[in-house]
Amino acid sequence: MKINMTDTMVKLLRDKQLSDKTLLLITDDGGGKYSLQGGACSIGAKFSLIILDQSDPDYAIPLTNDANVALYTSAYDLNFLGDGLTMDYRNYSISLKDNSGLLDGSVRIAKGADVLAAFKKGITVSGATC
Repeated sequence: MKINMTDTMVKLLRDKQLSDKTLLLITDDGGGKYSLQGGACSIGAKFSLIILDQSDPDYAIPLTNDANVALYTSAYDLNFLGDGLTMDYRNYSISLKDNSGLLDGSVRIAKGADVLAAFKKGITVSGATC
């Protein structure tokens, strides 16, 4: 699958020194290994970029892009991503959209190791109620 990253998104990744890291695009719905938040009513409505120190075989599907950012996702997460996938950075927020419209206007960035460490300590972000 291909993802378009706008110039402002690529600049953000470079400014944060993330353009040469391994990144994951995940559906942040409470069900994944790196999911920060979510619940039944947020399935497919929240997304996160997860920074990894090394690749994760559970997230082995590349999202090709002209910026040559090493960005991956999983088969599960592909269910929520459509044609025309675009990631943009404006007004201090990362947005994700596809041809169907806006998927998330506030994509989060987190370090995978920090997320896993928090889970081991029992720390989670509560999900929204329906």
